[in-house]
Amino acid sequence: MQVSVESTGNLERRVILSLPAGDVDTQVGGRLREIARTARIKGFRPGKVPTKVIEQRYGGQVRAEIVDGLLRQGMDQAVRENELRIAGAPQISQDVEAGEGELKYVASLELVPEFGDLDMTKLQVVRNTSEVTDADIERMLENLRQQRASWTKVVRAAKTGDMANLETASTIDGARMPAEGFEKTSTVLGSGAMYPEVEAAIAGMQPGEEKTLDVTLPADWHMPQFAGKTVTSTFKLVDVAEQVLPEVDAAFIRSFGVKSGDLDQFKAEIRSNLERELKGALMNRLRREVGEQLIAAYADVELPPRLVENEARVLLANATEQARRQGQQVGAGIEAFQDAGRKRVLVALLVGEVARRNDLRLEQARLNETMRLIASTYEQPEQVIALYRNDPQLMQGLQNRVMEEQVIDWIAERAQHTEQAIGFQEAIGQ
Repeated sequence: MQVSVESTGNLERRVILSLPAGDVDTQVGGRLREIARTARIKGFRPGKVPTKVIEQRYGGQVRAEIVDGLLRQGMDQAVRENELRIAGAPQISQDVEAGEGELKYVASLELVPEFGDLDMTKLQVVRNTSEVTDADIERMLENLRQQRASWTKVVRAAKTGDMANLETASTIDGARMPAEGFEKTSTVLGSGAMYPEVEAAIAGMQPGEEKTLDVTLPADWHMPQFAGKTVTSTFKLVDVAEQVLPEVDAAFIRSFGVKSGDLDQFKAEIRSNLERELKGALMNRLRREVGEQLIAAYADVELPPRLVENEARVLLANATEQARRQGQQVGAGIEAFQDAGRKRVLVALLVGEVARRNDLRLEQARLNETMRLIASTYEQPEQVIALYRNDPQLMQGLQNRVMEEQVIDWIAERAQHTEQAIGFQEAIGQ
């Protein structure tokens, strides 16, 4: 195999790999003969399957595996001999204009930039601290009661906190929706599910009462043809139901999997769950803080262009999917995500470089702890742990996450850092 490397930019290289077709054919033939000795194909005795049948069934797969292996060897050789540090996955394509008896492939790859001095002591990092208080536990307990609340119909005017069952009809641009009759809908007053002026109009209405009002739709309305326009809506209050919260008794506690029904044990489990949530939230805050400091300190570093574009595409795809779920559209193109993509790539490459230069290794104890914390949120944690251990892709993702957190902690410890205490609700972003 012949391997050559060409520079196509400061951080871009092209690797040309030439494989003698005869060598590939020889390896393919040898592998097919091995398969033929043990292959079991209906209609043929073991070891007596005709060569053409073996080639038809296994030839394509075997050739692809052998070529892939040879290309990996060639890429390893190019990286080793030229001391290349690759950023992202190479793009490999076959050169259809290769000479007779030759298979030629071209790999386009990008390199990790030179960051120069990586002195983390120059960074200034604010590290948030927080703890779970008894008030946080009581707040969560109240939220759980809200989740299990029941509704009882009442004969009185609607007020905040009530569930209002409505019949509605709207007119916009002369078109009535629905064309005939009314749509049935329900909302909890004060939840913000409807526009404030609509909720304000419903509050105080008696069952059977009807109101009509004009509402201006926002400019980013999920139906662009109606965005910014005024809709005339009629609301009829069918009935009103008030919320009834369950008592925190043994039956309520058991419904959350605490078999003893003991309140103290229930609160202990709530505390454990909140502390797990808090730990993740504080790490996310530290990740953002360290990331912002790294971005500011190394803003002028040239980055691999294709890697940045790929990251921008991922961000665009994520934004598009999120908008779709909300019934909206993303008006911006990939250009709007280039800056965010660049920042993410810069931080990821810097984290990797810090780990490499300081010989940081994945801590198995930290990995196991993270895996146990994730598993503890499920009813059968042992099965979740087994799932991670038996799925290489899932485990690789977890390892990457834990390794990133290790490096972020390592950087924060060496930076000029100050601690700032914040409440639980602020820490988790509520």
